[in-house]
Amino acid sequence: MSGARNNYFLFSICYFILSIMRVLAIDLGTKNIGTAVSDALGISVRPVETIARSSDDRDIARLRSLVDDLEAEAVVVGLPLRMDGTIGDAAARAMRFVEKLRAKLEVAVFMQDERLTSYEAEQMMIERGFAKNKRRARSDEFAAMIILQDYLSAANGKN
Repeated sequence: MSGARNNYFLFSICYFILSIMRVLAIDLGTKNIGTAVSDALGISVRPVETIARSSDDRDIARLRSLVDDLEAEAVVVGLPLRMDGTIGDAAARAMRFVEKLRAKLEVAVFMQDERLTSYEAEQMMIERGFAKNKRRARSDEFAAMIILQDYLSAANGKN
């Protein structure tokens, strides 16, 4: 019985640690990278910036700078699976980028299914009254926010 109690105790500690960390989210596009960050308790999320894509090395250097500046303790990258859940070209590119990112960052890097986040981001910005040009400029940041909200909900078991 004490073994089960110890396992539960360890699980509780791991859950507590995971639930109190600032996380940076990345919506990886071909032209832009949207970013968002959570608060330290994982309760709220906010957009950070949109990064114009250049080279993987430059993009990763900027993301590393954001991780340091925002004191992020983990990173979650959107995984653009096909609607049937299979891995297509976009998901394969994201997975290759994540491997490069993991090699350059000192924090854990996770992936989160991002199907329909662009649509959800567009709807969120319409509801907030954003003009079309502002929606276009900020859609990647808002998609990153949704990726982060989905990740935090899954990590905290609130699906």
